[in-house]
Formats: sequence, C-alpha cells, structure tokens
Amino acid sequence: MTDTDWQKSSFSGNVENCVEVRSAAEAVELRESDEGHLILRTTPTALAALLHGIKTGEFNHHA
Repeated sequence: MTDTDWQKSSFSGNVENCVEVRSAAEAVELRESDEGHLILRTTPTALAALLHGIKTGEFNHHA
C-alpha cells in the first residue's frame, strides 16, 4: 500500500528511462521506470545516508 504516486526527477525531462521514487508506509520505494515491477524499499534515514555519501564522494574509489 502506498501513500503517494511515483515521482521522477525534473532532470529526467521527457525521458522514459529514469529512477522513480515514492513514499510508502514509513519507507521509501525506488524503481527504474523501465523495470517497474522491481522495487527497492528502504528507510528514509538509509536513503539520506546513501545520497549524502554519493554527494560527498564516499564511493569514488579508483583502482
């Protein structure tokens, strides 16, 4: 059961293949628009930590 409809980033424009997000019963759900049946569910706290790590370069490891 969901609380909201799927939303995509305004950066996606009219492109069909994008990541979509929605809130759902104390969780956040993510999916790729062209694989809509595959849904990743996480907590808002975990998603915020992931986004923070991405923005700060925490995952930029070079061989």
